[in-house]
Amino acid sequence: MPRPLLAVLVAALVLVLELPGAHGFQIEEATVASIQIGFNNGSLTSVELVQFYLDRISNFNPLLHAVIEVNPDALRQAARADAERCSGRRHRAIGALHGVPVLLKDNIATRDALNTTAGSFALLGSVVRRDAGVVRRLRRAGAVVLGKANMDEWANFRSFSGGGWSARGGKGRNPYVLSATPCGSSTGSAIAAAASMAAVTLGTETDGSILCPASLNSVVGIKPTVGLTSRAGVIPITPRQDTIGPICRTVADAVHVLDTIVGYDALDAIATMQASKYIPRGGYMQFLKKDGLRGKRIGVPNGFFNFPNGTVQQMVYEQHLSTMRGTMHLIIATFVWGNRNICHIWCHVTSTCIFLFGSKETRSNRD
Repeated sequence: MPRPLLAVLVAALVLVLELPGAHGFQIEEATVASIQIGFNNGSLTSVELVQFYLDRISNFNPLLHAVIEVNPDALRQAARADAERCSGRRHRAIGALHGVPVLLKDNIATRDALNTTAGSFALLGSVVRRDAGVVRRLRRAGAVVLGKANMDEWANFRSFSGGGWSARGGKGRNPYVLSATPCGSSTGSAIAAAASMAAVTLGTETDGSILCPASLNSVVGIKPTVGLTSRAGVIPITPRQDTIGPICRTVADAVHVLDTIVGYDALDAIATMQASKYIPRGGYMQFLKKDGLRGKRIGVPNGFFNFPNGTVQQMVYEQHLSTMRGTMHLIIATFVWGNRNICHIWCHVTSTCIFLFGSKETRSNRD
């Protein structure tokens, strides 16, 4: 892409991010909590919120390739949520995700008009009869299914790609550094969260597929313990490791989603029965406190995070340690990692593979 055109696109992104939302409500960086406040005081409706995200997808998806498919029923679902709120239907509690649009990774099944294809044309037309277990819980909470997010096809990397490519969705792009890898396989979910193309999103992980794209796109991902969330209706890799979790812009938003999707599911009975015993009464939000880590000890492997003096990486790393010691009042303890060489070997092999076989963008920017 020519640099002048790229500069114009980035400038347009910044300008749109700064535009106000409906009735003065700022949607771009809105949290789940602020969205519910907007619903309750009348400054925002679910229909307006969904339309905002549909417009964002229309404007930016041609560049970022975060979304494979939007739900044609999304506005209808949003209107129903608004009607429920206005009619005073208080016989069932309205939760944190009521009327909130959720974008789902394309390996998570939905029973509406959306395809579930894992990014592959091989499954195009796969409109299933039953929601995935986590989607059933989202619907019961009143969430709006916004659409399906792009992902590494079949949740696996290609040899000549930096992550985030599928035949259906194209090559996902990091919204902060377009030439940088967005990682995967929950690529579109992380990109969409970072670029405010959805309020909250869901990803899946077998080995890093939530945490890696969340990290590289500067958002928050939670990889739940296997069985804490149902895998029923999710295109699998292995039942030993597969899990479904939130990818959001804030920790609080991710916890709201986690509280909604955890629990027993008869269609994934063995795993969810065991894990559901450990779900805290009252949910996880109760543990989200600013001083929750005060006085706790955090271990840092000695000699592992070594960056040359004066580099940005070294300064940022030291700043993080300083923040943990000061603002968070954590105790930093170094320890010797006995099998550190194994990780170093793996990191070296991975870096070598990226160097030799990475995408054109990755190779041209690795220096």
